[in-house]
Amino acid sequence: VRLVESGGGLVQPGGSLRLSCAASGFTFSSHIMRWFRQAPGKERELVAFISSGGGTTNYVDSVKGRFTISRDNAKNTVYLQMNSLKPEDTAVYYCNAARTSYGVSYWGQGTQVTVSS
Repeated sequence: VRLVESGGGLVQPGGSLRLSCAASGFTFSSHIMRWFRQAPGKERELVAFISSGGGTTNYVDSVKGRFTISRDNAKNTVYLQMNSLKPEDTAVYYCNAARTSYGVSYWGQGTQVTVSS
């Protein structure tokens, strides 16, 4: 099982980034996908959720209207489009695949997002 995040980097406030998470080794379309983030000295926080079919999404209040989660089950990839970035969005962003009814949860290695002028 592999989850490989990419797309992180340094961006100025107000800028945009698109994170990708490429999955392999499991049935991607049967798993919900989530993006978490962890800032230095803080607990890991759930940022966005998308259902296995992509029809349902949800976001933490602090990113609503700025971030969009999407998935392409044909490419086994989930995305996080981040717009209007703020310094408080600075964190390591992690991709997570889960099938809660089976107690399954997989994590990627994380990608650093830094929002700074």
